[in-house]
Amino acid sequence: MLKYSLNVLNCVRVYRVVKPKSDLVIRLLAEAKRATDELNSTQQQISDLQKTLADLNKTYEEAMEKKRVIEEETAIMERRKIAADKLISGLSSEKQRWNNDLEELKHKLRRLLGDTLICASFLAYVGAFTFEFRHELLRELWEKDLLEKEVPLSQPIRLDELLTSDVEISKWTSEGLPPDELSVQNGILTTQSSRFPFCIDPQQQALKWIKKREEKNNLKILTFHDSDFLKHLEMSIKYGFPILFQDCDEYFDPVIDNVLEKNVRGIEGRQFVVLGDKEVDYDPSFRLYLTSKLPNPRLTPAHFGKSMVINYTVTLKGLEDQLLAVIVKNERRELEEQRERLIQEMSINKKLLKDLEDALLRELANSTGNMLDNVELISTLDETKSKADEVNEKLRLASKTSKDIEKLRDGYRPAAKRGAILFFVLSEMSLINTMYQYSLTSYLDVFEFSLRKSIPDPNLERRLKNIMNTLTLNVYNYGCTGIFEKHKLLFSFDITIKLEQDRGNLTQDELDFFIKGNLSLEKSKRKKPFLWIQDQTWEDCVRLSRDFNQFATLLDDIEHNEHVWKKWFDSDAPEQEEHFPMDYGQRSSAFQNLMLLRCFRVDRIYLAITQYVTKIMGDQFVTPPVIHFEAIWEQSTPLSPIIFILSPGSDPTTDLLKLAERTEFGAAKVKLLAMGQGQEKVAINLMEQAVSRGYWLMLQNCHLLVKWLFELEKHLDKLSKPHPDFRLWLTTEPTPKFPIGILQRSLKVVTEPPNGLKLNLRNTYFKIPGQAFNDCPSDAFPSLVFVLAFFHAVVQERRKYDKIGWNVSYDFNESDFRVCMQILDTYLSKAVINNDPKLPWGSLKYLIGEVMYGGRAIDDFDRRVLRTYMDEYMGDFIFDTFQPFYFHRTEDVTYYIPTANQEQAPPTGLPIKETALEYIESLPLTNTPEVFGLHPNAEIGYYTKSARDMWEQLIELQPQSGEATGGMSRDEYIDNTAADILKRIPPQYDTTKVWKKFGGENISPTSVVLLQELDRFNNLTITMSKSLTTLRRALKGEVGMSNELDDLSRALYNGQLPPMWRRLTPATKKNLANWMDHFLRRNQLYSGWINDGEPNVVWLSGLHIPESYLTALVQATCRKNGWPLDKSTLYTQVTQWETLEDVNERAHQGCFVTGLYLEGASWDIQRSCLTRQKPKVLIQELPVMKVIPIESHKLKLQNTFRCPVYVTSDRRNAMGVGLVFEADLATHEHISKWVLQGVCLILNTD
Repeated sequence: MLKYSLNVLNCVRVYRVVKPKSDLVIRLLAEAKRATDELNSTQQQISDLQKTLADLNKTYEEAMEKKRVIEEETAIMERRKIAADKLISGLSSEKQRWNNDLEELKHKLRRLLGDTLICASFLAYVGAFTFEFRHELLRELWEKDLLEKEVPLSQPIRLDELLTSDVEISKWTSEGLPPDELSVQNGILTTQSSRFPFCIDPQQQALKWIKKREEKNNLKILTFHDSDFLKHLEMSIKYGFPILFQDCDEYFDPVIDNVLEKNVRGIEGRQFVVLGDKEVDYDPSFRLYLTSKLPNPRLTPAHFGKSMVINYTVTLKGLEDQLLAVIVKNERRELEEQRERLIQEMSINKKLLKDLEDALLRELANSTGNMLDNVELISTLDETKSKADEVNEKLRLASKTSKDIEKLRDGYRPAAKRGAILFFVLSEMSLINTMYQYSLTSYLDVFEFSLRKSIPDPNLERRLKNIMNTLTLNVYNYGCTGIFEKHKLLFSFDITIKLEQDRGNLTQDELDFFIKGNLSLEKSKRKKPFLWIQDQTWEDCVRLSRDFNQFATLLDDIEHNEHVWKKWFDSDAPEQEEHFPMDYGQRSSAFQNLMLLRCFRVDRIYLAITQYVTKIMGDQFVTPPVIHFEAIWEQSTPLSPIIFILSPGSDPTTDLLKLAERTEFGAAKVKLLAMGQGQEKVAINLMEQAVSRGYWLMLQNCHLLVKWLFELEKHLDKLSKPHPDFRLWLTTEPTPKFPIGILQRSLKVVTEPPNGLKLNLRNTYFKIPGQAFNDCPSDAFPSLVFVLAFFHAVVQERRKYDKIGWNVSYDFNESDFRVCMQILDTYLSKAVINNDPKLPWGSLKYLIGEVMYGGRAIDDFDRRVLRTYMDEYMGDFIFDTFQPFYFHRTEDVTYYIPTANQEQAPPTGLPIKETALEYIESLPLTNTPEVFGLHPNAEIGYYTKSARDMWEQLIELQPQSGEATGGMSRDEYIDNTAADILKRIPPQYDTTKVWKKFGGENISPTSVVLLQELDRFNNLTITMSKSLTTLRRALKGEVGMSNELDDLSRALYNGQLPPMWRRLTPATKKNLANWMDHFLRRNQLYSGWINDGEPNVVWLSGLHIPESYLTALVQATCRKNGWPLDKSTLYTQVTQWETLEDVNERAHQGCFVTGLYLEGASWDIQRSCLTRQKPKVLIQELPVMKVIPIESHKLKLQNTFRCPVYVTSDRRNAMGVGLVFEADLATHEHISKWVLQGVCLILNTD
């Protein structure tokens, strides 16, 4: 129970503790429940609020997103608005241009067919032609033809716009290509043609441009003479490097044919070309260029098929522009620099403008999406617009400034034009002699030198006059240094007529008449009124009166005033203006006086030309400068060789050694080498030494090793820094194969023996040491030295008179004289030692006349002249005190031996050499031909031949295109002439019928000659017919124009005998009209012989080979009389019959011949002997001659001159061709007179 009570008490105690706590729990639970309920309520409220907040946030975000999108769209629109504004403002300026361009492109599309045809034709065909012919093809033929066919094309068509651009042209100009139209065309052809270019480049402008253009591309420069050119070519083809073959001339090595023709093959992605026996990988970027320095190479169709032939020959206008730049640079340097700067800036600005336009168009074309969003496009447009405005403004200002500069520059254009004309005169001289080659580079040196040397003047007009006068004289002097004496008047005359044509004082028709005369094949219907007027003179007068108003009444004036005209014709100086009949001298121009004079007195033309040049240009243009070796040395440079062009009798070696002594250079440092077989390596070794050590090297007789000179040219090209004292001197005879490259880069000097007996004697005596006269103990030695010097001068001076002097022009020179002087010394000293009072005349005459001088003479008749001089000049008679010896004596002058003539005692006390020199100085500067034993008419012959030679040379210098006489074109004139000749050609001879008619197998020797003549005549007529027919077809364009046809057309145009006919005819110097008369007369001879039998008098001149007839005559006589043929000869006898019509019988023995003309003497028909020529009568027709075959041992002739008979006045050449036979002419005077007068017979007059 206790336990129970204790438990109850514990329970009460616990309850008392628990109860409040339990109540507190209940209360707290209730409170907790209430709080929980409140919490739940609050949380529900919070949840509701959060949900509301989330909804509000979502709404806010949506609103903000909408706001952002709207703001972005607003920004884009703003940007697009700005971009649109920029595009509209930027492209609005382009809109009109693009609209215009669009319209233009539409028009171009319509014109595309015609433009493409013209451009394709230009690229395919015109490269080889001159600028004038290109213009004619493009404008007159193709463009006109397309317009007639109504093919649309651009007018005027601009090739530079269609095939290239201003920017490209500016680039070419900066690379060195001249900016004239021809050069631009050539640039287009070089860069655009489908074939590799072959540039005809005499002035080397293409060469310089290509070198500059391709230098950054590793250009290789080769020639076909290089041993390793194939290796370099192979590498260039493989790796795409450009190659330039220079100096190709007319030869392409066949090994490069596949390359030229672009025969590129492809296998499995590989492209290759066959080069020799190799397959070489082909790079498409490979380029090949070929150049030639020849101005007019003879090219075959193969050249045109394999390459694009492009004519880079500079034009007058193009050169004028280049020289204008040189003048302005010299006179107004700042102006030219400003112009060059402007051109460069304009080129850069044009390129920049084009690049900007291209960039803009590229951005526009490549733009994707909305154009307004293309930021790069907008910035490009901004940049383009600002820069374009700036560039356009610069271009506008540059264009205005350029016009102002051009206006100022044009003030100097007359001097530039003068310079261009003079260069073409100088370069044309190469047509006369291939050694006369001048490069544009060397000419520019002369041009710039003239600008520096001309007198300054503030007045432009006077300054220009000073420049032009100085330049003209300097070019004349420069040209004269390198051309022969015989061409110097031609050079000054060509300068004069070119300048007169430029001034408008001379027409081409007037010049053509002066050069060619009347070329008509038809003879005038109006007959000449007087016998003293020659046939050709009258024909020339007829054309002069018909074609030139100034001479309209000429024929009537001559016919009604014979006495006045005959007096003028016979006067000694008809070229003087005051001597012309009926005031023609005063009322005609100076050149028209020349035209009138050429009709009547050809022999005075040469002097009249001299007078004309003097009147127009001044005395200094007919007095060539004297060549001084010091001046030549001063002008020379280590890189430019000095070429001595030799003439017979000249040797510059001694003068060069003396120059070395005078300049203190020293003869020991002058190396001489005579070129010949095997000397090539020696020459190269010597040259290398000379280059490094500063020696002078003279290579003599380079014409003997012309092929090696190309090797020398390569060595000269490689010279970079030679010793400043080094000089290369070359001596050569004129040869057409001499490398043009060396000629153009060199200073050319023509060395000739002094002109005139006095100068020749003086030159010889100056070179004799004074001591030499004292070294020989013989008293006769000084006199014989003078005789030898006189003889030496005479044999050299005879060359001046051409064939009447010597048949062959011999190289008698200083060494001949020196050796002969040594012979005199040796033989005279020996005579003194042996106490022999007699001089060894026989030995001296033989050694001098036959061995030394005679050893050079290859013609028997020339040796006869030398022997005659020996007989005339050497013998005891030269020391005769009773009858003093004179070489020649007149009232005005006497030629004698100053140390041997007692009548003309020399001053005492003077040394022997000075005595002779003093006498030489007293002699006149000029001498008559009589001093040499020639007739005074030889002077007339010399001047006549000089005039005819000058006309032939002037024909070569004339343009071979344009209008012919009477307004017809050149082609029409040639076609009419060809048709006229075709009508005159006789039909072929049937030689079989002729053979049967004259006995068949029993034909006589003379009839055999006829058959041979007919065969040759048939060959000639066939060739004439075929060539003329083919030429007419070629002129119509039906067949191609070959080189032979070109030569034929040129000959017909110039009134000359065509080369292809000349080869089939007897030798002749006649012009075409006179040759046609001769040709038709030959036909009459043959037809008369066939129809009527062998003529009584044979016209020997009409036979192709006249000696064959004479041989047949001897053969027939030997057969008849049983004589041995080898012991028979011909004897001739001149009859009393003057013409063949007078002969009415047949020769009983031999035959009668006619057609022989006597030159150098006259025939006295009453006395039947040779007599002195009448003044001005150079040739006389010989009466009928009888030719009689005779046995040699029976022929005993006395007082007879053995006279050579030649085919033409060219007599016999160095090969012995031209001699027909020797005639026997009676003479009452000593034979030596006729020998020295050069008497001969010729079968054809000129």
